[in-house]
Amino acid sequence: MIPPPARIGTLIDEVETPALLIDLDAYERNLDRMAASVAAFPVRLRPHAKTHKCPIIAQHQVARGAVGVCCQTLGEAEAMVLGGVRNILITNQVVSPGKIRRLVALVKQAEVMVCVDDVANVLQLDAAARSIGVRLPVLVEVDIGQHRCGVEPGVPTFELARQVADRPGLRFAGLHAYHGIAQHVYGLSARVELMEHALGALDETVALLLSRGLVCGLVTGGGTGTYPIEAASGVYTEVQPGSYIFMDADYRRVEGAPALFESALFVLTTVLSRTGSRAVCDAGLKASSIDSGLPQVKDRPEIRYVGASDEHGTLEDGSGSVRVGDPLWLIPGHCDPTVNLYDWYVGIRDDRVEALWPISARGANA
Repeated sequence: MIPPPARIGTLIDEVETPALLIDLDAYERNLDRMAASVAAFPVRLRPHAKTHKCPIIAQHQVARGAVGVCCQTLGEAEAMVLGGVRNILITNQVVSPGKIRRLVALVKQAEVMVCVDDVANVLQLDAAARSIGVRLPVLVEVDIGQHRCGVEPGVPTFELARQVADRPGLRFAGLHAYHGIAQHVYGLSARVELMEHALGALDETVALLLSRGLVCGLVTGGGTGTYPIEAASGVYTEVQPGSYIFMDADYRRVEGAPALFESALFVLTTVLSRTGSRAVCDAGLKASSIDSGLPQVKDRPEIRYVGASDEHGTLEDGSGSVRVGDPLWLIPGHCDPTVNLYDWYVGIRDDRVEALWPISARGANA
């Protein structure tokens, strides 16, 4: 981990760029708005930590009522446990022998659950859990339209759930059903229509399991783009929004629930060069992910970020307002992979550095 790009108490002008900023006022409002929003439904909040990769932020979410967090990788879960988070769902499959040993060892330190979609993996997890005397909570992942991981709804889900329930080293904890594709469908009506089919299939699956003696104590899924739909469905018991704390440029285009939240994560960059209407800043591909579109310049609609190379970002400024040395705040196109490029968050309030938070799970992809 490299040293932070600033010191607490210094003015924002002294932050070395590129740097990853959190507007602390906006961030705290986002936390409070989500807590209030979810409280209106009969579900629990389990935010996804793959967005922020920071145990300090996870603790802020738990302090506002979250039951715990989700992690996408075992490495993220280990970082969260090391940072004091005690209730974690790994929303992924853990299949290699070395990772399975790490997983069951982690269960001795915290409440850690994992997803499965394959019977051979169920047998591996059972053997590993029994070998060290733990009982591992397991959720069956159901494919409700993402077409990534998961088994088909209905009988295939029941058959795998029965395999889990029959293993003495495992505990059948419920179902994981996340529709990632639906999160970034920009139109609200199209998003609702997409989720209606998924919810119907999931509801029938839960009823099937119950009719055959398997109670789904936990049905979890949903993201920032759809969580009110899952929360109001009567099927889900938990929702997993993650990006709401930061709100990247792509989510700003999504109608509905995301409008509750405001941009709180920024890449601070400095203009290095200017020629005619073109300017160049020091935030390129290694400073902001562009997989979901290019960054936007905060509060400067006359300036467009139009291209990126490794260390440079190209800006189009027909107004002529940008000068060499000017700082700009960029709203990343996609917050999750942008966060993974940095070691530190720089928390800003009233133009001063108030907090420096390590991104402890940066690069924890294994």
